[in-house]
Amino acid sequence: MSLLRKTLIITGIALLLLMAVGFLLPSHVRVEREVVVRAPRAAVFDTLNGFSHFNKWSPWAELDPQAKYGYAGPPSGVGSRMTWVGDPATIGSGSQEILAIDRPSRIRVRYEFGTQRAEATFDLSDQEDGTRIVWGLETDLGNNPIGRYFGLMFDGMIGRDFERGLARFKDYIESISASGGRASRP
Repeated sequence: MSLLRKTLIITGIALLLLMAVGFLLPSHVRVEREVVVRAPRAAVFDTLNGFSHFNKWSPWAELDPQAKYGYAGPPSGVGSRMTWVGDPATIGSGSQEILAIDRPSRIRVRYEFGTQRAEATFDLSDQEDGTRIVWGLETDLGNNPIGRYFGLMFDGMIGRDFERGLARFKDYIESISASGGRASRP
């Protein structure tokens, strides 16, 4: 058997093994980060329950200052929606919409990035020194073995964004609370 043929057979077997392992990887991914802010839970909830303040603290807004944003539906609560069109190399295009609220404890949001969908939650609870915010994201990668390999990196990639966003949110909401609740509008 020639060297070329052996190489092709070994490469084929390796690719088949990689595909098989990909199907064994989890299809469901969850990323979660948290922070405690010195602000009342009601103020935190009201700030997160709509998108008028989102780009003041978003970890993605600074990545593409030229992005275009649109708003639809009510200014807050279920049906509040934000869309964006940005540089495909940075933030791309997509939308987010509030799907459900449980005042003052939880907000559930759907993100759409092209054909990929994910759901995020903001879970709020009182802490002795303020409000604990847990920002979580869940998505189902389906039967795509390449997507499942990509899912192994979600926590590191999206988790960093969530950490940066929560740090920015902490600064933002604490500055609002310090100024007596007067937030600047977008």
